[in-house]
Amino acid sequence: MQDYLILKLQGPMQSWGTHTYEDYRPSNLFPTASGLLGLLAACLGIERRAWTRLQALDQSIAFAVRADHVSTTGQRRLKPVKITDFHTVMEARRVDGRPNRYPVVSQRECLCDAVFTVAIREIRQPEITLDDFEAAVKKPYYTPFLGRRSCPLSRPLWEQRLSAVSFEQAFERAAPGRGIVYSEWMTAHSRLRLRDVPLRGTTRQFAARDVAMLPSAGGEEAADVSE
Repeated sequence: MQDYLILKLQGPMQSWGTHTYEDYRPSNLFPTASGLLGLLAACLGIERRAWTRLQALDQSIAFAVRADHVSTTGQRRLKPVKITDFHTVMEARRVDGRPNRYPVVSQRECLCDAVFTVAIREIRQPEITLDDFEAAVKKPYYTPFLGRRSCPLSRPLWEQRLSAVSFEQAFERAAPGRGIVYSEWMTAHSRLRLRDVPLRGTTRQFAARDVAMLPSAGGEEAADVSE
């Protein structure tokens, strides 16, 4: 048995950035590794350029994400949808630094009515323990948000702490939700590759990881948010 922290990510909108295409910034269908690490770093008060502390954070935990498709009361089915937020920038700079007299329109995707349950456990000999994470999540140093500053939480992150033998059992013992579980720490026939592991450097670059996808208890299918 091992201890797991259970967090709830819930708000009117969430945006978990993935590979961008110039002025189009799509959102992943579930929280990315970089997004979750950034959220936890904010709770702990770790600055963006504190690479040693960020590396310690990354090497201290393993996590899995469940895309919940049933409300916490179990009485309402959740159906997240994607919306596109348009931003217009006047007098934006060109690549060469000169002002652009034409407006630049960018598109940013957001998830609406999405709820995620996150299970976290320690790995190896962690420099940052579950006790540290629990204290930070209950009383964050910086205000946490769901991918972007414009995506606030609608409830506290903290859900509960429990003991389980696996991520699967941890989700079964957590609050109702049922949905697809995503984790690089689990085994499944269905896998996808994401480039969301932050690399150290002055520019934002990311390495790839393989993520397993499997249904949690109840066998719920993933909701279609492609429209």
